[in-house]
Amino acid sequence: MKFRYCAHALQLALFVVLNVLAQAENAVGVVYNDANANGIRDASEKGIAGVLVSNGVDIVATDKTGNYAITVTDETNVFVIKPKGWMTPLRPGTNVPSFYYIHKPKGTPAMKYAGVDPTGALPASIDFPLRKQREPNRFRVLCFGDTQTRNVEEVQFLAHDVLEELQDTDAKFGITLGDNVFNDLSVFEPLIETMSSIKIPWRYVPGNHDHNHDAPTQASTDDSMERFIGPAYYSFNYGAVHFVVLDDIRQQIGKEDYSGGLGEQQMTFVKNDLAHVDPKQLVVLLMHIPITEIKDQRDLYALLKDFPHTFSLSAHTHVQWHKFVGKESGWMQDTPHHHLNMGTACGSWWGGNFDEVGIPTTEMADGGPNNYAYIAFEGNTYEVEFKIPRRPADYQMNIWMPERIAAADTAKATVVANVFAGSSKSRVAMRLDDAKDWTPMTQYTDKDPYYLQMLARQDAFMAKLAELTGGKADDKDFQRKARQDFAASLRGMPKPDDTDHLWKANLPAGLASGAHTLTVETTDMFGRTYRAKRVFVVN
Repeated sequence: MKFRYCAHALQLALFVVLNVLAQAENAVGVVYNDANANGIRDASEKGIAGVLVSNGVDIVATDKTGNYAITVTDETNVFVIKPKGWMTPLRPGTNVPSFYYIHKPKGTPAMKYAGVDPTGALPASIDFPLRKQREPNRFRVLCFGDTQTRNVEEVQFLAHDVLEELQDTDAKFGITLGDNVFNDLSVFEPLIETMSSIKIPWRYVPGNHDHNHDAPTQASTDDSMERFIGPAYYSFNYGAVHFVVLDDIRQQIGKEDYSGGLGEQQMTFVKNDLAHVDPKQLVVLLMHIPITEIKDQRDLYALLKDFPHTFSLSAHTHVQWHKFVGKESGWMQDTPHHHLNMGTACGSWWGGNFDEVGIPTTEMADGGPNNYAYIAFEGNTYEVEFKIPRRPADYQMNIWMPERIAAADTAKATVVANVFAGSSKSRVAMRLDDAKDWTPMTQYTDKDPYYLQMLARQDAFMAKLAELTGGKADDKDFQRKARQDFAASLRGMPKPDDTDHLWKANLPAGLASGAHTLTVETTDMFGRTYRAKRVFVVN
């Protein structure tokens, strides 16, 4: 009797499972070793066991023959989580990794910018080719903040200012941290085509200016971007490092407004993803809006509480800063989490006066120039090295001080060093001429005085233009028209922002008359030391 009852219960359970499976649509396929790199699974090419495949929420592992099965809806990106030591194909002419299949049978709703074309019925098998590649324990990655190109002209600014000096880079891949374009999503195509000149795989994080602002549903806000770069969020491995690309833009439907956050579905993916990560690994989060400004930041911190090696990067603000997130902010470990908000490749939206080769100077509102970074990884450690385009590698600061100083006033003269990538862990000091002793400089937060001078020059130009044309310099319509009429020489710059990567100290009293050389030295949190000099005159 007991046996018959158990058999009946088993039959009932099996019926329920089969009924559920019948209602769900499963994507099936194989992840295989594409030894000849032709993108087709040949008879001799074997499946790869243990590779993770996701639908954006759930994660499954391939079996011993490389096969997988995972549920899908009509709004699903199926993607492989690139394992260590394997590479995914690159889309020809773009260098965008091809590791995904977009399943949208009906395609994208009608919007201003085209999204995903109808994909039709689910294929009988969605296969992912991988190829073996050597991934050293130590490697470098290129990282850009917002490129934010609003048109093809600005894509060319990016090309001439930044990309041309990276043609022979040793970086293994590159990342742009969102706002790749500036609302005109048709610029994605020329941008990605031009970026491919660097000839390394490139990954694009979504930003608020990369979304479809007229999307009728939340699911379709990323569709134009997905057309060019694939899923808005996912993860991958390289060497000993686990990278997680996040979409932390919550677009308001029918508006350009947005907020920072991940949402339940993406948080579930992150939770499921981290369950497959060794806690000894370094976990690197790549996002657009800073981690400190997203609404579910504490939930994210909770998911990372058992991972002692973490690092996160964002952009978005067009100023540069480091934040060491501690327990007071919800971080659940004794060692604070390091979050770096990158400066931007576009600086101040490609603003400022044109230089001698026709590229806007585009200083950011914190007084720093547009920039990018090399990030070197080794095991579960990392180092960040900032680079200013078309400048020597050791150009890491700007010194501001009076040019000529009365001998009686030297003790009142303040030296300000804007250390572009400085943090609370930087050490900054100065010395005069051939002195042996260094004077420590004090970190403070304010507006960069050099940037204020640049703005004053633009204001003076606008005032003179108004005088000559009978306009009003403080009238916004006049300013807008002036910038349109004189676009070759007058591109606006943003209002100054407070920044904490400033250091100051006063000169000593009693300096002798004549020329002096001031040297400022900074040592960053990774132990690298840089120096800059400035000549001034006492009379």
